[in-house]
Order: sequence, then structure tokens, then C-alpha cells
Amino acid sequence: MLTFYHSPQSCSNGILLLLHEVGAAFETRIIDLRAGDQRRAEYLAQNTKGKVPALGLPDGSVLTEFPAIAMWLADSFPEAGLAPDSAIKRARISEMLDYIVGSVHMRGFTFDKMPQKFLSDPAGQATLRAHGRAEVARGLGFLSNALGHSAFLLGDFSAADAALFYVLDWAEQDGGYDLPANLERCLARIRTRPACLAAAPLLRRPQG
Repeated sequence: MLTFYHSPQSCSNGILLLLHEVGAAFETRIIDLRAGDQRRAEYLAQNTKGKVPALGLPDGSVLTEFPAIAMWLADSFPEAGLAPDSAIKRARISEMLDYIVGSVHMRGFTFDKMPQKFLSDPAGQATLRAHGRAEVARGLGFLSNALGHSAFLLGDFSAADAALFYVLDWAEQDGGYDLPANLERCLARIRTRPACLAAAPLLRRPQG
């Protein structure tokens, strides 16, 4: 049994989607980032990085970092077809995962959503937020070009589309980004997948 450490509406939404895609048996432990659960001793004893997503494996170890978890799930459940045998196709999946997480998320959304983590000066925060929004917009343009007229980023649904899912969802939920039409269609397509419908109850934080 896998143990999934998850915070709804965070990037761990993408791993939740993948867990359902591969049909893994897992239990979910909610880490409330707003309440600071990631800094509590109980969680740090499991994951010293104090972040999500994290995945407790059957051997008792914990796997962290979105790309690593995504590829582990793809490799551990090959029947799901999320990572092909071809070396170049697998490299392309890793390439997309790295770009989405490392650039669009970390250099874009992080600066837009949480500039206060880096600067205390309000003017500096505004500048950093503007930089983050520009990086997200640039990233969305790149992803739109990469998607083109395909159903998913690399043709068939792959581990990379789970990362695409969470950043497109963030862009839509924010309300301040214009999603290219092909990315809008891709997001809608992912949301109709049985795995996404199964994940839906834990994709959003409870209201109130």
C-alpha cells in the first residue's frame, strides 16, 4: 500500500491524478499547507523537505519531487502506458516534466503567488509578481506550441500531462491568465478522464 501526502490545489493534484491513472492502491494523508502541516514534526519525520507531493513506498521509504514520483509511478505500473519503452520518448517526458515543474511552476507561479517568501518590500514583491506572471505567460505559450493540434503533449496521455494538468488548472483558477484555445481543450479533455473524475473530491480545498 502506498501512502500519498497531498495538499488539495497544490502541485500534488497532478500526482493524485496519476495514482488514479495507474490504478494504484493508496491511502491519502492531507497536508494542509495553509495551516503549516508541512512544518510539523510528524510530517518532517516522514519527509524532511517539508513539502508535497510525497509518496510513502511499500519498503517504508518516502519518494519526493514531482518528476521523480511521476516517473516511478509510470515505471511501476507499465500497463498504464504512461511512459513508453523508447529512450527518446521517455527523455521527452522527462524534458516536459522538468520544464513544467522547474520553469512554469517554480520560476513563474511561485513568484506570482508567493513573492513574500523572497522579499519583504511591497514594491519588490510587486516587481517579482509581475516577473512571475510574465514567466507563466511565456511558459503557457511554449506549452501551447508544443501541444499543437495533438490531444496531449506527446501524443498519447503520459506522465507529463499530469504536470500540465495542475499548471493549467492554476492558470484557470487564478482568472488572470488567458489560456490558448488548444490548452483549454486539453484541460477539458483531462478533466473528463475517469482518473480525473475519481480524483475530483480531493482536488479542491474544503470551503470555509
